[in-house]
Amino acid sequence: MSKKVAVVTGANKGIGLAIVRELCKAKFTGDVILTARNEKLGNEAVKMLKSEGFEVSYHHLDICDQGSAKQLSNFLQKTYGGLDVLINNAGMAFKNDATETFGEQAEVTMRTNFWGTLWVCHALLPLLRPNARVVNVSSFVSKKALDTCSPQLQAKFRDTELSEEELCLLMGQFVIAAQQGNHQAQRWPNTAYGTTKIGVTVLSRIQAHYLTKTRAADGILLNACCPGWVRTDMAGSKAPKSPEEGAQTPTYLALLPEGAKEPHGQLVWDKTVQEW
Repeated sequence: MSKKVAVVTGANKGIGLAIVRELCKAKFTGDVILTARNEKLGNEAVKMLKSEGFEVSYHHLDICDQGSAKQLSNFLQKTYGGLDVLINNAGMAFKNDATETFGEQAEVTMRTNFWGTLWVCHALLPLLRPNARVVNVSSFVSKKALDTCSPQLQAKFRDTELSEEELCLLMGQFVIAAQQGNHQAQRWPNTAYGTTKIGVTVLSRIQAHYLTKTRAADGILLNACCPGWVRTDMAGSKAPKSPEEGAQTPTYLALLPEGAKEPHGQLVWDKTVQEW
């Protein structure tokens, strides 16, 4: 049998780096691949982890580049013949004092957090082996943002029959409304980050349903999670959790034991399923 492999995106710092470290500490029985957009920073992170006694390798991945995701897919297929753990951690958020217009923030944040995650999934989910685990890093902000949507939008995002195509259209509609300056009039949330994470949470449910429908016997589990408010470059120094604490729930979901049936298609934080 081919050696197992775990991939963590956006892992040169912050929560992603902490997740890689936790996978190693948990003695994941396979190779752990740290991916990052910046090759220099990615290799520096690998060097640091190796100095701590952890065996990790680097592979380039820019989640906003579909060609980059395909190159990673080809590498995994050729080297390992499949994929056992995927943690989609890469993401971004504008600072509160950002000078870009809300429309620009919406477009850029959506391209990274939602479309980037979707493109990586399209490239890598076909490689999943039986009993694979997928974790899409979302946020508690997705639930807060959902609660500020119009009742009609809330109903759509909670609709268990919503398709991936319909979700993509909704995400596009938000960006257009934000660029036109009437997103609040249309009862969209006034947060680009939160809306993109609504997309990630709902996408996870859709993907889980698809896996259940097409590969029910394979025992694959896919979930969204919230690491919590974590002290990172993105979230700031006032957050209550350390990156190591933030890595606990993603790592827990990535290492759910073989034979586990749940959680699947859920939003999880502090290792607990949350109502959506």
